[in-house]
Amino acid sequence: MQTILVINSKGGSGKTTLTTNLASYYAGKKFRTAIMDYDPQGSSIQWLRVRPDEAVKIHGANAAPAKGAIPLRSTHAWVPADTEVVIIDAPAGVKGLLLQEIVRKSNFIVIPVAPSPIDIHATADFIKELFLFGGARNAKSKIAVVANRVRNSSSSVYASLERFLNSLKLPFLTSIHDSENYLYAAEKGLGVFEMDTAATIAERLELMPILKWLNGQFPEKFGSRLEDDVSSVEASRKFAMGTQNFTVLSTTGKFKSNP
Repeated sequence: MQTILVINSKGGSGKTTLTTNLASYYAGKKFRTAIMDYDPQGSSIQWLRVRPDEAVKIHGANAAPAKGAIPLRSTHAWVPADTEVVIIDAPAGVKGLLLQEIVRKSNFIVIPVAPSPIDIHATADFIKELFLFGGARNAKSKIAVVANRVRNSSSSVYASLERFLNSLKLPFLTSIHDSENYLYAAEKGLGVFEMDTAATIAERLELMPILKWLNGQFPEKFGSRLEDDVSSVEASRKFAMGTQNFTVLSTTGKFKSNP
């Protein structure tokens, strides 16, 4: 099972937008996909509730711990045993045992950050906490950062964050713009890869570096190239598992490890 954690301690970073679009992409590629929503607001679960009946099914697990409950022990967090890809939508302000548990179970960690000095500073602090107290230093998961809800093409606001990430050798993958297409898709319980190609080509292209990274291909520095073909990721059948082995999707639709 491949587990992708979408996390940032700061609220408003667009974790649910990224979670739902990754989940709908994998489901559209015929992977048995599940979302584990640890956020008490349950935005990803609500997205699944409005998802059309004719859309590819995505399992939803309401994993938000009950007040005073032991983290990650709720029966609502169950996912089917044959699930191939799990996307975890983490809550804001996650820390302690819950942070350690979800980090430990993840193959990949994607950290979205909004383009404001406050958000960037908070994200830098969170990444430090992720390594010092969250167990990321000893975990096998790969970590990357994406800019989210960007309103212009200038990346100057991220200069200090880029320097910080470079010092940790963490990739800054892409910028996801504050597009109405993401809102329109969310209202319908869909992802941009499930909508009209001509209308969502820009959104698909800016998500490409994340999908390539999950596929084990590091993109060019800080973003996608306009010449990248959307179909190149869709045609690829390799997905990274952990930090040691790559996995190949066989003709049966199952993951199998390369020696």
